[in-house]
Parts: sequence; C-alpha cells; structure tokens
Amino acid sequence: MSHPSAWQTHRQYAATAARWTADRWAKESVRRRTLRAERKPLVRDARRALANARAMDPNGITTAVHTAERALATTKRSVPDPLWLFASKGVIVAAVGAYIGLPLVPGRVWMWSALAVTVAAVGAIVWAVTHRPPAPDTEPTAEEKALMKRLQPEHWREHAEQRGLSGTLTAHPTLTESGIVCAIRLDGTWTATKLRGADDHVRALLGARTDLRIETKAGKRGGWAELTIRTRSAADGIDLTGWEPGAPWGIDAVTGETVMVPLGRRMLIAGTSGSGKSWSTRAILAEGSEYPDHRLVVLDMKRVEALNWEHRARTAVAPDDILTVTDELVAEMHERLALIPRGHDVVAISPQRPRITVFVDEGGELIAASSANKAHGRIIENLRTLARMARAAEIILVWATQKPTMSGAGAGIDSQVAGQITYRASLALSTSGEAQVVFGSDAIEKGWHAHELPMPGVALLRSSPKARPHHIRTRAFSPADVIALPNRPIWSRTTAATSPAPTAPLTLVKPPAPAPAPAVPVATAPAVGSVDDRVLAALRSGAVRQADIATATGLPKGTVSKAVKRLTLAGHISRNPDGALTTNRAA
Repeated sequence: MSHPSAWQTHRQYAATAARWTADRWAKESVRRRTLRAERKPLVRDARRALANARAMDPNGITTAVHTAERALATTKRSVPDPLWLFASKGVIVAAVGAYIGLPLVPGRVWMWSALAVTVAAVGAIVWAVTHRPPAPDTEPTAEEKALMKRLQPEHWREHAEQRGLSGTLTAHPTLTESGIVCAIRLDGTWTATKLRGADDHVRALLGARTDLRIETKAGKRGGWAELTIRTRSAADGIDLTGWEPGAPWGIDAVTGETVMVPLGRRMLIAGTSGSGKSWSTRAILAEGSEYPDHRLVVLDMKRVEALNWEHRARTAVAPDDILTVTDELVAEMHERLALIPRGHDVVAISPQRPRITVFVDEGGELIAASSANKAHGRIIENLRTLARMARAAEIILVWATQKPTMSGAGAGIDSQVAGQITYRASLALSTSGEAQVVFGSDAIEKGWHAHELPMPGVALLRSSPKARPHHIRTRAFSPADVIALPNRPIWSRTTAATSPAPTAPLTLVKPPAPAPAPAVPVATAPAVGSVDDRVLAALRSGAVRQADIATATGLPKGTVSKAVKRLTLAGHISRNPDGALTTNRAA
C-alpha cells in the first residue's frame, strides 16, 4: 500500500471513530439530561419533605427527620452528573493516578500496555464499523421538529406559566410511528384528568394546529402524565380498498396491527351520514356471506343497500316482507335451540344449518315503521327475541344506524337490542351523547370520543371493557365491488327445510299411502332453477293467483311478489283485468 493510500485509510478510520464517539457522546448526554429533568424535581420534593420534618420535630425525637435525610440522600444519588462533569471527573482521576503511579511502572509493562491499547483501539474501530446503528425509520417533518423543540423541558419551563400550566414539566419527547410521545411531570395541583381538560392551553403553548389530535392519559408512574400528538398514522400507505376472503376490517392507526371483526358476534355499527358507515360495513357482510356454512339476511327499509346484495343475501325492504323474514328467523331459532345437545351452548354450523348474519340497515326507520303500524309491531319483538336468544342458534344480529339514540320519535336503536350487543363500532357521530349511547356511560371519560373522529373511514371499536380507544382506518368497499362479488346461496326456511340432514341415519320404512287429491287442483311446480323458474312452472301448471303460486312453490309471499314483478317487467307473464296471471308464449 502506498503512503497516500495508507494515509487516506487512516483518515477514514479516524473519521469513523470520531463519528462513533460523537454519536455515543450525544446519546449518553441526552440520556443523562432526560434523567436529570425527571429526577431533579424529586430532589426538590425530598428537600421540602426534610424541611417539613425538621419543622415538626426540631429536636429529632422521632425518626421522621432521619428518614427524610436518607430519602434525600438516595434521591440525590439517583440524579446523574452532566456528561461533561462526569468526563471531567474521570480525566482528573486518571491524571492524578498517572502522576503518582506511572514513575513506578517498569519499562516492559509500558511496552505491553502500549500494545494492549493499540489492539483495543483497532478492535473498537472494527466493532464500530461492523455494528453501525441503522438509520432511523421515521424522519421528523418540519412540523414535528417544531413541536418537539417546543416540548423540550427548557422551552416548556419558560412558557408554561404564561399558558396556565405552571406546575408541569415535560421530559424529552420521542417520535413514533403514530406521532410524538412525551411524558409530563405533574406537581400536587395537577392530575392527568385536569391536564386533559387543559388541551387548549397545551395546544397554544405548542403552537399546534387546531385539527391536530392531542391525547392525554395517566403516565406509567404516579405524578406523571403522557402526552401524545398524533402527527402521523401507522396505517399510512396501506391499501384498504376492495375486499377478499379473510381480509382485515381495518388497521389500527396507533399500533399498525390489523383489526379483525370475528363472525358470530352481535354488533352495533353507528355513524352519521357521510362518515363512511356503509363502505366500512360491507366488508363484514361480504365475509358473512362468503363461506358454505354462512348466509346473509339484509333488512333495509331504505332499499338502497339491499339492492347491492340480492345475488348473495336474503333481502327484505317492505314491512310485510321484513315481518315474514323475521318470523322465519324466530322459527328457525327455536328449531335450532331444540337441537343443541347437553353439554353444548352453541349449535354446530354446517352448509345444511349455516350461521345466519342478520343485518339491519338504518334501524331507526324500522323502529318508526313498527311503531306506526300495529300489524308490523311484531318485527321489533322478533328482533328483540333474536338479540336475546339467537346467538346460541348461530343467528347473529348486526344493527346499523345513523342516529344512535334509544328514546324519542327518532330512536335509532331499540334499548333491549342494544343491551345484548357486545361489539360496538362507530364512525364519526354528531354529539358526545351519541358516543355514550354506543360505547357506554364511561365513553367520554375513557377516551371513546366518536364525535371527534375525522370523516370518512375512521372508526372506534370497543370489543371488551379493556379495549383501547385507538383510531382504526377501515376498509373501503364500494357498491360496484359488492355487485361484482360472485353469487352465493340464499337462505330461507323453505330451502333450509328441504336440505338433507348431514347425520340423519338411513332407515328402511314402508312407503306412505298416497294423499287424496286437494279440493282445488293446483299442481306443485318443480323446485328447480331460480325463483323465477319456479314461479313460471307454477303458472304453467294451473296457478293463476300469487297466493296459489306461494302455495304451489312453498316460497314466501314477499319473494313471490318480487318475482312476479320482475317477470312482468321482463314480459314473461301478464296480468289480466281480473287480476289473474298468465304466461306469455315466449316464456
């Protein structure tokens, strides 16, 4: 190696060692400053406690003074020296030791010591090169740099009194994937709850924009609070459009973890108009209608959402149809409950007896319709029964509403239904009172502020008393995405009853005697093909009224009514002046 190359190599190693030393020095300096900022107030408290003890016991009769003195000494030892002072002490001790001891050291010891120092230095340089710390994953933005500068203890101490925050002191802030986190020490006049109420003062001190979310909660130790400024989201950059089987419902914006809503849970979904409630709910409905042992039922007085799911769900939009469907569901529930064996609390689902997810869209309209007409009042009673008893029968109620109130003419959810629901999700709401209806009376106190959520597509999910109020970026599922989904079997009591039982034993029995011909000869249409095919077959076999078709096919009256309407518009059948139905030749 030439002399210039060797010199350049030595300079590179020296620069690397200098950078490593400076980096280590800076990190240790920051660590010591943080500890000093945290523990120096404790020293002041210990001195104040010692002064009080001496004032109360000037003669030292009790042990209070000695205990306070020991506590003060222990607290002082816990406060580290600044790094420059620590280094100065080390240099002084080394210089005194060298002045006294080096003249007594033999020459051979000098030689071996120099060799050991050289080897150690080369080893340190090699280690520093091979163990270079990785670059930080999160680089602060200009806004975050300004906020972190104002959160430094020096800046906070200087301006806290002007903003009504005297008695609080910050530690050094850190930047995470979900924003800036900073611990704040509180004196005896402050609590975490009181500091949470002073968010406006904190925002003014930091110069933070008004739409920047600030969260305050109790710290990990008594006398401390934790301030979090959500300058970023852990869900940023993650694609949450469309849907596929098993896809998560959303992403936790704080931790970045996927959020799954398990099927088989009664659920309340609330959200004001424009919050993205429908787009966020569709992924759950798609999951609940995708598998062979799952079926979906949609009850929608507004009709808009039900139209999207007609190819893979039993839909009902008119009160008469909704009453028919809920009557069938209650009958199905009682039949399934009778099949649960001893020692089990839930019926086993299968393609012949699938889990049924019952989705009530805009429940407020359904409540209003049931209240206005006594004939439809049984709808709410049926839904209450399903909410109370049907979970064991694997008939699961999912209730959605824009206005989550439980009293008055505009009630959005029935109180008895709400009392049975365990999973509660909400997108943006209008008032804090609505947030309490969704999440409980402790919602505001524990941070479930659904009325402060941004729109659209940001939700809170409370699945248990210990759940945390983290913002969730939900999956966006458009109506076009729903219509593009493949067809799936549609549940009804008729088709469920005609399905073969999977474990029924085969028994040789004597064929029954033929039944006598009915008084009104109406032939039963073969149950093949779609609903429209069965209706056409019934018409060809002699049925002329919708009631006759329902009797011949075994289909619900509402289903027959919709099929007749479709076939009439398509020109396959026509209605005579006397109301009788006939098929056209082309059909």
